[in-house]
Amino acid sequence: MNTSPIIALDFKHQEAALSFLKPFETGTFVKVGMQLFYKEGPSILYRLKEQGFDVFLDLKLHDIPNTVKSAMTSLAAVGADLVNVHAAGGSLMMEAALEGLDIGTEAGQSRPSIIAVTQLTSTTEAQMQRDQLIQHSLNDSVLHYAKLAQAAKLDGVVCSVLEASSIANVCGQEFLKVTPGIRLANDAAHDQKRIATPAEARQMGSTQIVVGRSITGAVDPVAAYEEIARQWKGLNE
Repeated sequence: MNTSPIIALDFKHQEAALSFLKPFETGTFVKVGMQLFYKEGPSILYRLKEQGFDVFLDLKLHDIPNTVKSAMTSLAAVGADLVNVHAAGGSLMMEAALEGLDIGTEAGQSRPSIIAVTQLTSTTEAQMQRDQLIQHSLNDSVLHYAKLAQAAKLDGVVCSVLEASSIANVCGQEFLKVTPGIRLANDAAHDQKRIATPAEARQMGSTQIVVGRSITGAVDPVAAYEEIARQWKGLNE
């Protein structure tokens, strides 16, 4: 799995996303979320892969097991390197998602890696307890979902940096801990609550980081990306 910072392509259409990526090197890891995929469909994946980018397709599937299985069977063919579901869908749904990926992956090809969203990085413990009626700590909820995902044989989870170490202790270092909410020290938090710098993410056990506006909103996006990559790799210390 590519461990470079993943750039969140939160653009309204594919021409804007592809224009933004022109100065970036082949092999850069990018994330296509709901906004871009629902506007453009699989064509955005095909074009990104044609240009040599690795792609995290971030659709957070959450439905009955058979529906998710069928969706993953279709998504296996669009070229994504990484896909995800919501862990709240439960063990049977996660197992069905993996089965669908296996069915949809062509013979001789590697199936996409699959991870489960635990708690969104925009969610605080108070919000979780009030809105989801989960009367445990946020860390305990995330850890529970991570253990469910591992038991379902998924490759890892989406979590915040704050939970990455706890997950590594229980699920192992190789279990993916993909962490959004990454910001440079002086950047605005926007709608994220559980945030961290790239250096903090590395120190606390993240395996991949997802960065959006700190790169896409920068005056010089390539320079911002390179600075984030240096911090992520520990080259500024």
